[in-house]
Amino acid sequence: MNSHDAYFFGYGSLVNRNTHHFADAHRAQLRGWRRAWRHTSLREVAYLTVVPDEASVIDGLIAAVPADDWAALDEREGAYDRVKASHQVIHELDHAPEIAVYSVPDGLHRAPDEKGPVLLSYIDVVVQGYLAEYGEEGVVRFFETTDGWDAPILNDRAAPRYPRHQSADADLRDLADQHLRKVGASIRPVS
Repeated sequence: MNSHDAYFFGYGSLVNRNTHHFADAHRAQLRGWRRAWRHTSLREVAYLTVVPDEASVIDGLIAAVPADDWAALDEREGAYDRVKASHQVIHELDHAPEIAVYSVPDGLHRAPDEKGPVLLSYIDVVVQGYLAEYGEEGVVRFFETTDGWDAPILNDRAAPRYPRHQSADADLRDLADQHLRKVGASIRPVS
C-alpha cells in the first residue's frame, strides 16, 4: 500500500487544515456515523468522537496518510481506535483508497461533565475548519450532526487549553457563540 492508498476521515479539528500538515486532503462525507462530545479517562477534557448512526451523514475531510505512517497518526489520536470506513465515505477521488475513521471505543467514553468539559477553544477550531471548507451551511450542519451540546463548555478563549488552538477573530467567535446559543449550550468561565 503506498501513501495514496491509505486515507483517514477527519470530522473535528482535522477539518481545520491549520491543525495539521496533511497536504493531500479533500472534502468528503461519512455515512452511518454521527459526532458526539465524549469524555474518556485518557484525556482531561472532552473531545469529539463518532458514534454509529445509520441515518446520519457528516461532512469532513479525508487526507492521505504520509508514507502509510499510521503510527504517527495513531499517536495523535491516542484515545481512539482506528476503524475501517472505506465503504462509508463519499469522496471525489479517482481511485478507491482504504479509509479509516477514528472513534473512541464504546464503553470507554462517557458524557462530558464538570471534571471533563468541552473547551470553547476546541469548538472555535472546529467551527473555523467547517467555515473554511463548507461555508456557513457547513457550520450549521456541524452543529446539527453533533450530539452532546448539553455538556459543560469551558470558556478558555483568553488562555486556550486546546493543544491545536488557532487564532479566532471576533466574527468567528460570534458565529460559534450564535450556534451554541441555538443548541442551548451552557458556557462557564474558567475558575
